[in-house]
Amino acid sequence: MNRLRNLGLMLVATLLVNTTFAQETTVTVGGAPMYPSKNIVENAANSKDHTTLVAAVKAAGLVQTLQGAGPFTVFAPTNEAFNMLPGGTVETLLKPENKATLTGILTYHVVAGRLGSKELAERIKAGNGTAELTTVEGGKLWVMMKGKHIVLKDEKGGMAMVTIRDVNQSNGVIHVIDHVVMPK
Repeated sequence: MNRLRNLGLMLVATLLVNTTFAQETTVTVGGAPMYPSKNIVENAANSKDHTTLVAAVKAAGLVQTLQGAGPFTVFAPTNEAFNMLPGGTVETLLKPENKATLTGILTYHVVAGRLGSKELAERIKAGNGTAELTTVEGGKLWVMMKGKHIVLKDEKGGMAMVTIRDVNQSNGVIHVIDHVVMPK
């Protein structure tokens, strides 16, 4: 009986340790750990793959917003995604006189609420293969599955694939994408 009780206690202790470890594990993005206890801006600033996005967020004056309580779902394009835009586009958008346009593009990548891949999949299933999301910018994004990958379609017909999903933050979730999505 004592042996069984000890075995039970060991099992409970193991489960507690494993649960605690699972809550503390992080996803690595751009060579840096993304800590669930940090906010979107704090984590993105550490990713070497998101330096263009962070510079754009600063230029648009969105740092305080994305450090706020949220929750937000951010579809975060990589530097490589920004590099696919026509030459000079990023430099032009970062100019102070283009702040409104830059803000519109960036907020088009943000949806209010915390939508992890499980919630997105549920919405896709409920929408018979496509879920329509309203962005903070006010536009629409459509989310669908392509095999096991989550794919976004923007208002101009452009597509982006989620390459890293469910990067949890204290104020939301980030899904890394391979293209910049664009509003109308």
